[in-house]
Amino acid sequence: MSAQENGETTPAVTPPRPPQRRGPMGPMGGMGMPGEKAKDLKGSGKRLVGLLRPERTRLVGVFVLGVLSVAAAVVGPKILGKGTNVIFEGLVGRMIAKQLPAGVDPSTVSIDQVIAGLRAKGQGQFADLLAGMHDVHVGQGVDFHRLAMILLLVLGIYAVSSVFGWLQFRLTTRMVQNTARQLRNDVEAKLGRLPLSYFDRQPRGELLSRVTNDIDNVAQTMQQTLSQLITSVLTVVGVLVMMFSISWELALVALVTVPLAMVIATAIAKRSRPQFVKQWTHTGELNAHIEEMFTGHALVTVFGRQREAGKVFAERNGKLYDASFRAQAISGIIQPALGFVSNLNYLIVAVVGGLKVASGTLTLGDVQAFIQYSRQFSQPITQIAAMANLLQSGVASAERVFELLDAEEQSADPVPAAKLAQPVKGRVEFEHVAFQYDPAKPLIKDLSMVAEPGHTIAIVGPTGAGKTTLVNLIMRFYEVNGGRITLDGVDTRTLTRDELRSQMGMVLQDTWLYEGTIAENIAYGVDEASRDEVVAAATATHVDRFVRTLPKGYDTKIDDEGGSLSAGEKQLLTIARAFLADPTILILDEATSSVDTRTEVLVQKGMAALRAGRTSFVIAHRLSTIRDADLILVMEHGDIVEQGTHAQLLESGGAYVRLYESQFASAAVEES
Repeated sequence: MSAQENGETTPAVTPPRPPQRRGPMGPMGGMGMPGEKAKDLKGSGKRLVGLLRPERTRLVGVFVLGVLSVAAAVVGPKILGKGTNVIFEGLVGRMIAKQLPAGVDPSTVSIDQVIAGLRAKGQGQFADLLAGMHDVHVGQGVDFHRLAMILLLVLGIYAVSSVFGWLQFRLTTRMVQNTARQLRNDVEAKLGRLPLSYFDRQPRGELLSRVTNDIDNVAQTMQQTLSQLITSVLTVVGVLVMMFSISWELALVALVTVPLAMVIATAIAKRSRPQFVKQWTHTGELNAHIEEMFTGHALVTVFGRQREAGKVFAERNGKLYDASFRAQAISGIIQPALGFVSNLNYLIVAVVGGLKVASGTLTLGDVQAFIQYSRQFSQPITQIAAMANLLQSGVASAERVFELLDAEEQSADPVPAAKLAQPVKGRVEFEHVAFQYDPAKPLIKDLSMVAEPGHTIAIVGPTGAGKTTLVNLIMRFYEVNGGRITLDGVDTRTLTRDELRSQMGMVLQDTWLYEGTIAENIAYGVDEASRDEVVAAATATHVDRFVRTLPKGYDTKIDDEGGSLSAGEKQLLTIARAFLADPTILILDEATSSVDTRTEVLVQKGMAALRAGRTSFVIAHRLSTIRDADLILVMEHGDIVEQGTHAQLLESGGAYVRLYESQFASAAVEES
């Protein structure tokens, strides 16, 4: 039996995958799509911001706290400049007192007299310097009490700014994590609405990368940039206001370097962005390969393909390394480049500011405050530009998640939906059904058949005949392209999927278990099943006999791989699960293929009891297991070429006989 017919993808048996979508080590459909959508930076950025709409109240709070924090921070240098003036003016006042003639009392000399004397001596530049000072007292020295009050005030202001900044960060963290949680919920809900064909085209590792790595990267980007972006923008605005309040000429000088900084940042970000797109695309490809190799580790080892698998890993790992290195190396140029522009700005402000102090148009404290503001002004611009590193990566990941959220969904359930009459009898009828995976390659052209209530319908045929497709259509994992399928006379397309599938139970050749106890795995399909019901189902399917030998019995923990259970024991657990669900319609896909011969006899008896009064569809390769079926369908190329009982088909001498004889001949060869 092919991997597709084995039910490789849960919960359904997967159909044959189109050959053109397969890569060298497995299906790699969907690769490259993130790169196609990643060109819409503006649109994706808007959509990413739109995710915060439910958190707009907290977003307003973050903005208000940012305003308070920045306002306190930008006022600090201005007040600190007054402290510098206190020190400088005190030192100048004492220096002037030392230069007075002997016998002159400094307290009797005003600063205006000193300035007039300097001008009379031709020392106009020094006189202009003194004229620009506001509080010089000859001979007084530094007013340390006033200086202490100014320093305490600045310390308090910075403390208040830090508290508001911490509250802003805390609120931002809650907002971002709520958004990330909702995004994960949206993705989880989306996965439940996607058709089975989507999962057929997507490697599981690639899909997991989008659900985990990409969403984590989006959350990290928002966490690190959101509050910082708000703070940086507010800082730029606040600092500009303070700079113009000190000197509009110096403010214009400081603004000269801003266009240069923006041009540099934009140019570098434009070059780094495609590399971030490649980085996350290659991350998904590498994850897909790793997941594929770990899942099939035993087969890779048995067939000696470790070297080939290692080459593919090295190739994809190398591509990820190259893309990551280029992305980080290019975007890493932003900060040092803008640091150079910032230093250039500092140099210009220092020179021009010094000339203004010498001319008496500005105080030393004002120039000191302005230099601090110029640093504060260039720093957020540098930070915003440096955020391009994170934003490029975050938007690339967001686009991959959005691509998943935008994938075409399965058709919606009808409203209002039809209801099945109770009790459900289980009569299934195919009426001229047509279906194809590829529009150019019809698989089922005109299929009609009836499964009466309580009958067992066996489906046999070579690989690719359409056996698995038949049961996928019954479960509505795929929609028919023509004709209709009815359950008790009701078109299944008029029922909700939950209504339809609640009447069905499925046991696949590939077992599916999840991390939990054995009892929990058996009771998976039944809410609040009692322990007695679990044990009864286990006893009927001969699970109880090996569970009793385990140290903790039904409370034994197993993982998704089944832990220490054998393949046959895992198969029995899934059969017990179907027993407990007590469905109206059973779908069995080689359900006893992994059970030993002795256990198979016991399980077949249990299956017979389970099938009593229920409609059963059994996909079988071993014809010996379906001799007692009420109807056997022989399929070839999507068509039912023969149907009847085991005895009738043997008498017909057709396709069924050829299948039967090929198995009998094979068995005879094996015995000889």
